[in-house]
Formats: sequence, C-alpha cells, structure tokens
Amino acid sequence: MRVFVTGATGFIGSAIVQDLIAAGHEVLGLARNDASADALARLGVQAHRGDLTDVASLVAAARACDGVIHTAYIHDFSNIAASGVVDTKAVEAIGDALADSGRPFLTTSGIAVLPPGSAGTEEEAGDPNSVGKHRVASEEATLALAKRGVRASVVRLPPSVHDAGDHGFVPALIAAARQSGVSAYIAEGNNRWPAVHRLDAARLFRLALEKGAAGSRFHAIGDDGIPTRAIAEVIGQRLGVPVVSKSPAEAAEHFGWLGHFFALDCPASAEKTKAQLGWEPTHPGLLEDLEGDSYFSRNASSNDSASS
Repeated sequence: MRVFVTGATGFIGSAIVQDLIAAGHEVLGLARNDASADALARLGVQAHRGDLTDVASLVAAARACDGVIHTAYIHDFSNIAASGVVDTKAVEAIGDALADSGRPFLTTSGIAVLPPGSAGTEEEAGDPNSVGKHRVASEEATLALAKRGVRASVVRLPPSVHDAGDHGFVPALIAAARQSGVSAYIAEGNNRWPAVHRLDAARLFRLALEKGAAGSRFHAIGDDGIPTRAIAEVIGQRLGVPVVSKSPAEAAEHFGWLGHFFALDCPASAEKTKAQLGWEPTHPGLLEDLEGDSYFSRNASSNDSASS
C-alpha cells in the first residue's frame, strides 16, 4: 500500500513511517521545508512539499496514495482553537479527496477530548467542553466520512507518548523540576495520566490502517492511568530534588501552561482497540522509561505534546 503520512518527520510520525516501511508499505511524506525533505530522504521516503494550510497539496497527495495517516498538528497553545480549525479543514479536504474510494484514512486525536474522572472508552464521543475540545471537530469530521465511502477512523493518543527524543509534557515536567529545585504534583497527586510507548503507538496506527473498520475510534493506551504523584516521584528521584505537593493555586505559578494539563484526571481503556486490531503494547511503560537516561539529558527539549 502507498501511504501518505502528514507529520512524517515528527516524533510519532517518524516512528509510524518506519513501521510502515518495515511492514512492506511505501510512504509519501509531507514536508514543509528542505530539512524535512532531507530527513525523509534519509529514511528512503519520497517527500511531498506542502503544509496543513495548503489544502491543495494535501488533496493531491491523498489522491496519489492508497491510504492516508494524518498526524501533523500546529501545537500553538497560545491560540489552540485556531489550530483546531486548521486541522478540521485539512481533514475535510483529505476526506473529500478520498470520498467513495473505500481507502483508509486515519486521523489523530487525544484522550483529553473525553470527560475527566473515569476510564474513557472508544465508544465515547469527544466532549465539546473538554480540555481537548480543539480536537473534537476534526474527530467528528473524520467519523462522518465513514458514510461517504471512506474507511475513516480516529486514533486517540494519551498525554504522554514516550521514548527517547520525546519533546512533550514529561520533558516539560522535568524542566520545571530542574528550574524550581522541586518535583511537584498537584493536591494529592491521585489524578491519573495514561501513556503509551511511541513504537507501540506506531504499530497501532499501522494495524488500524490495514484492518480498522470505518467509523472506529482507537485508543493507543499502554498504561491505563498512572497517578501523577508517581511520575513526580520518579522525576524527583532521578534529579535528586524533593517531591512536593502544590495546591491548584500554586500549580499555576509553578507549572505555567503545563499546570492545566498536569491537573487532568484522564484514565483510559484500550480493551476494544486490542480486541479489534489484535494490538498489544510490548514496550516499556512510562515509569520504566523514566528510569533510563534519555529523559534526563541536559539537551532534552520541552516543547508541547502532540497528543493533547
């Protein structure tokens, strides 16, 4: 199968590309610039120049391929609603290109679209009042394509997609602990974060592409829900700094933009996903990954997560 992948040079997208190639698929990767095109060439992948705002380029690539995996997203938390609008327009354009073809189209969303406090399942629709509400419209646009002859489905990612090279929420927590001299959690730290290893997530995308049913939601969940206090404790131990509780009011100052997300209680289930696709996570969980060295290099980045 020839597969068009947006976000093909990103943390998650690059793993998907390599998994696809290993399984015998051919990849056409979206490249915004020469650096991205060069990175794809090193993977043996043909580059297609364009970006999420250039819908004509997305349409041309989608029409030239047997399926599409859409992982790219503009992670601008200063105007995340606008990012959601761009994403929805991209999904709609690709969907129009694939209409009545029966070809697979996977888009990416986040567990944070679900209401907090209980183990979210694949059957639950996105909540327009959730922290992840900027993803809800593109989820709905994707699933609507199932009635237009597209084998469209959504893969929801947890707050932490972890592995060496992670530049999401967990590196930001580590950076905050380094800067402040304490590793903090909020209140009792009983709120839970699900997580998945990047390579397990990549395999899930491929399996959903190959055999996922139209109109499905899939959950890429390895750890169902890790108490945030446990995450803070491992970070504190690795950095040799105290582990402390912060009140919700203190958290806003201590964590900055990250506090809103670290306060989430968003456990999630992947039982239906496992049953439908035969997917089982095989790589280390988040806490085990944090016991290694990759997260504690001084060169670790702390940009925004792709899974929110």
